[in-house]
Amino acid sequence: MRIGVDIMGSDHGPVVPIRAAVMAAKELPADVRLVLIGDAEAILAGIAAEGGDLSAFDIIPSQDDITFDDNPTKALPAKPKSSISIGFHLLKEGKLDAFASTGNTGAMLVGSIFSVKAIPGVIRPCIPSVVPKENGSYGILVDVGANADCKPDALAQFGLLGAMLAKYVYHIEDPKVGLLNIGEEAKKGDLLRQATYALMKEQDLYNFIGNVEGRDLFNGTADVMVTDGFTGNVVLKAVEAFHDLLEQRGVHEPFFDRFNYENYGGLPILGVNGNVIIGHGISNDLTIKNMILFTREVVESKLSERIREALT
Repeated sequence: MRIGVDIMGSDHGPVVPIRAAVMAAKELPADVRLVLIGDAEAILAGIAAEGGDLSAFDIIPSQDDITFDDNPTKALPAKPKSSISIGFHLLKEGKLDAFASTGNTGAMLVGSIFSVKAIPGVIRPCIPSVVPKENGSYGILVDVGANADCKPDALAQFGLLGAMLAKYVYHIEDPKVGLLNIGEEAKKGDLLRQATYALMKEQDLYNFIGNVEGRDLFNGTADVMVTDGFTGNVVLKAVEAFHDLLEQRGVHEPFFDRFNYENYGGLPILGVNGNVIIGHGISNDLTIKNMILFTREVVESKLSERIREALT
């Protein structure tokens, strides 16, 4: 297995991702090889400084890398030698089994759609997020930012993509899928939610349990909660802000500590022909290490292949 790691996507520069890669390499089995994409001199110096084994990594140099200020749509064709562009090229050519980055999220999404492309039958690839549950498990919220405007068929399909992530990566048998709404009744919500409810109720690809409300986010009512990217992103940022507020106030209740994204590092873009993992640009070394370890789990789950099979 070959996992590509974008060394140039961190807010902290290449030092933190390099340290994370060295940490991850010590925990990964011998059949997993990390391919570090970025400033070759910085990578070599960083591995040496961290006491890493240079022979354990492949290094691919990049230049003119994509920043968070770059326009995602224009950046990829304008910067073909950037770490993100190289990563997608290698993934498309089958020279990587997965590509992970904490870089420009928009560029990662654009690269996924226009490079490795969507799986046939997928209406809109989407971005999930993990939500801690009060019973100690985790739930999936999807979409959280890739699709601000959605049509009912796309939302209904998010239920399938989220259910497959929950089942094959998080090992939740027959995950319960709910539609995030302002009430439990079938006729609740705006026209989008009402039409989506009807579609989700008619399908037989996953276990749809009906509407769920915001107060169900952290309980066991649903394992997967479906919404549009606009609403999902607002919910995600509110949850993250709540965690940060508690941390600033010195509250260390174990349940709320599980809101920290450092625990899972990154998540896959669902519905594309390949394993693409995205993380926060502000991630520290522990977070990026966890993202790399999680990437291996996604590859081993054969998630993309299972989604393709479900749609055909």
